[in-house]
Amino acid sequence: QVDLVESGGGSVQTGGSLKLSCSISNYSYYKYCLGWFRQVPGKKREGLAAINSDGRLSYADSVKGDPEKGRFRFAIVHDYPEKTLYLRMNSLRTEDTAMYYCAAEFSPTAAHSCRANDVLGFSVWGQGTQVTVSS
Repeated sequence: QVDLVESGGGSVQTGGSLKLSCSISNYSYYKYCLGWFRQVPGKKREGLAAINSDGRLSYADSVKGDPEKGRFRFAIVHDYPEKTLYLRMNSLRTEDTAMYYCAAEFSPTAAHSCRANDVLGFSVWGQGTQVTVSS
Protein backbone atom coordinates (compact mmCIF):
# COMPACT_ATOMS: atom_id res chain seq x y z
CA GLN A 1 0.00 0.00 0.00
CA VAL A 2 1.25 3.47 -0.92
CA ASP A 3 0.29 6.54 1.09
CA LEU A 4 0.71 10.13 -0.06
CA VAL A 5 0.69 13.10 2.32
CA GLU A 6 0.69 16.68 1.05
CA SER A 7 1.91 19.71 2.95
CA GLY A 8 3.00 23.29 2.34
CA GLY A 9 -0.31 24.90 1.48
CA GLY A 10 -1.37 28.20 2.95
CA SER A 11 -2.38 31.77 2.21
CA VAL A 12 -0.35 34.04 -0.06
CA GLN A 13 -0.88 37.28 -1.96
CA THR A 14 -1.02 37.53 -5.73
CA GLY A 15 2.41 37.32 -7.29
CA GLY A 16 3.73 35.28 -4.39
CA SER A 17 5.21 31.79 -4.30
CA LEU A 18 4.62 28.53 -2.49
CA LYS A 19 6.25 25.11 -2.51
CA LEU A 20 4.02 22.12 -1.93
CA SER A 21 5.42 18.79 -0.78
CA CYS A 22 4.06 15.29 -1.16
CA SER A 23 5.60 12.58 0.99
CA ILE A 24 5.52 9.15 -0.67
CA SER A 25 5.50 6.22 1.80
CA ASN A 26 7.04 3.74 -0.65
CA TYR A 27 7.39 2.88 -4.34
CA SER A 28 5.39 -0.24 -5.14
CA TYR A 29 7.02 -0.56 -8.57
CA TYR A 30 10.03 1.00 -10.29
CA LYS A 31 7.94 2.37 -13.20
CA TYR A 32 5.48 5.08 -12.22
CA CYS A 33 3.81 8.39 -12.91
CA LEU A 34 3.48 11.10 -10.25
CA GLY A 35 1.27 14.14 -10.61
CA TRP A 36 -0.17 17.27 -9.06
CA PHE A 37 -3.82 18.24 -9.38
CA ARG A 38 -6.12 20.86 -7.93
CA GLN A 39 -9.83 21.20 -7.40
CA VAL A 40 -12.21 24.01 -6.60
CA PRO A 41 -15.57 23.10 -5.00
CA GLY A 42 -18.14 22.44 -7.69
CA LYS A 43 -15.57 22.02 -10.45
CA LYS A 44 -13.72 19.06 -11.94
CA ARG A 45 -10.29 18.10 -10.68
CA GLU A 46 -7.67 19.75 -12.88
CA GLY A 47 -4.31 18.26 -13.77
CA LEU A 48 -1.31 20.58 -13.41
CA ALA A 49 1.92 18.67 -13.86
CA ALA A 50 3.26 15.13 -14.01
CA ILE A 51 6.61 13.37 -14.02
CA ASN A 52 7.35 9.75 -14.75
CA SER A 53 10.04 7.39 -13.50
CA ASP A 54 12.30 8.38 -16.41
CA GLY A 55 12.02 12.05 -15.51
CA ARG A 56 9.79 12.98 -18.41
CA LEU A 57 7.70 16.06 -17.62
CA SER A 58 4.19 17.08 -18.62
CA TYR A 59 2.52 20.41 -17.85
CA ALA A 60 -0.98 21.76 -18.30
CA ASP A 61 -1.47 24.97 -20.24
CA SER A 62 -2.91 26.61 -17.12
CA VAL A 63 0.49 26.69 -15.43
CA LYS A 64 2.41 28.16 -18.32
CA GLY A 65 3.78 31.63 -17.72
CA ASP A 66 5.61 33.36 -20.53
CA PRO A 67 4.92 31.32 -23.70
CA GLU A 68 7.58 33.18 -25.69
CA LYS A 69 10.23 32.21 -23.20
CA GLY A 70 8.86 28.72 -22.65
CA ARG A 71 8.63 29.25 -18.91
CA PHE A 72 6.13 27.68 -16.57
CA ARG A 73 4.66 29.26 -13.45
CA PHE A 74 4.70 25.88 -11.75
CA ALA A 75 7.46 23.28 -11.63
CA ILE A 76 7.19 19.64 -10.58
CA VAL A 77 10.25 18.13 -8.96
CA HIS A 78 10.74 14.57 -7.74
CA ASP A 79 13.36 13.77 -5.14
CA TYR A 80 13.54 9.98 -5.40
CA PRO A 81 15.89 9.30 -2.45
CA GLU A 82 13.81 11.53 -0.17
CA LYS A 83 10.57 9.99 -1.50
CA THR A 84 9.11 13.44 -1.95
CA LEU A 85 7.31 15.12 -4.81
CA TYR A 86 7.31 18.91 -4.95
CA LEU A 87 5.27 21.54 -6.74
CA ARG A 88 6.97 24.91 -6.89
CA MET A 89 4.47 27.65 -7.66
CA ASN A 90 5.41 31.17 -8.70
CA SER A 91 3.48 34.26 -9.83
CA LEU A 92 0.39 33.00 -8.06
CA ARG A 93 -3.00 34.35 -9.11
CA THR A 94 -6.33 34.45 -7.30
CA GLU A 95 -7.60 31.79 -9.71
CA ASP A 96 -4.94 29.41 -8.35
CA THR A 97 -6.94 29.18 -5.12
CA ALA A 98 -7.89 25.51 -4.72
CA MET A 99 -7.25 22.28 -2.87
CA TYR A 100 -4.07 20.75 -4.25
CA TYR A 101 -3.54 16.98 -4.47
CA CYS A 102 -0.67 14.75 -5.38
CA ALA A 103 -1.29 11.41 -7.05
CA ALA A 104 0.63 8.31 -8.10
CA GLU A 105 0.24 5.30 -10.34
CA PHE A 106 2.77 2.48 -10.39
CA SER A 107 2.95 0.46 -13.61
CA PRO A 108 4.86 0.42 -16.93
CA THR A 109 1.71 1.69 -18.67
CA ALA A 110 1.41 4.61 -16.26
CA ALA A 111 5.03 5.56 -16.83
CA HIS A 112 4.61 5.36 -20.61
CA SER A 113 1.39 7.41 -20.80
CA CYS A 114 2.17 9.85 -17.98
CA ARG A 115 0.39 13.14 -18.67
CA ALA A 116 -0.55 16.13 -16.53
CA ASN A 117 -4.25 16.05 -17.44
CA ASP A 118 -4.86 12.31 -16.99
CA VAL A 119 -7.00 12.40 -13.82
CA LEU A 120 -8.35 8.90 -14.40
CA GLY A 121 -4.85 7.47 -14.76
CA PHE A 122 -4.03 7.70 -11.05
CA SER A 123 -5.27 5.34 -8.35
CA VAL A 124 -3.36 6.65 -5.32
CA TRP A 125 -4.25 10.10 -3.97
CA GLY A 126 -3.28 12.24 -1.02
CA GLN A 127 -5.72 14.08 1.22
CA GLY A 128 -4.93 17.50 -0.25
CA THR A 129 -3.53 20.80 0.98
CA GLN A 130 -5.36 24.12 0.61
CA VAL A 131 -3.84 27.05 -1.25
CA THR A 132 -5.50 30.46 -1.00
CA VAL A 133 -4.30 33.40 -3.07
CA SER A 134 -5.67 36.83 -2.28
CA SER A 135 -5.26 40.20 -3.96
